[in-house]
Amino acid sequence: MRAVVTVVGKDKTGIIAKVSAFLAEKGVNILDISQTILEDYFAMIMLVDMSGASEQLSVLATQCREMGEKIGMSIHLQHEEIFNAMHSI
Repeated sequence: MRAVVTVVGKDKTGIIAKVSAFLAEKGVNILDISQTILEDYFAMIMLVDMSGASEQLSVLATQCREMGEKIGMSIHLQHEEIFNAMHSI
């Protein structure tokens, strides 16, 4: 199963390292990643493979949100199909 991770917030050192290390610890493989900095704001979207994940998507989504709060970012993990449905017109 594939999922989408979005990360948004004020730019600071180590965001990509922290998020990717967390996902690796949980057995989540990053398939594609795009990031940009808009003035002082960091925005990243990742397409990930959840097939080797050590937790269910709902548990990892909560853990991502909690990690985001700790590092001052908004981090969301959602199933690829839900992400696509939310962003289609």
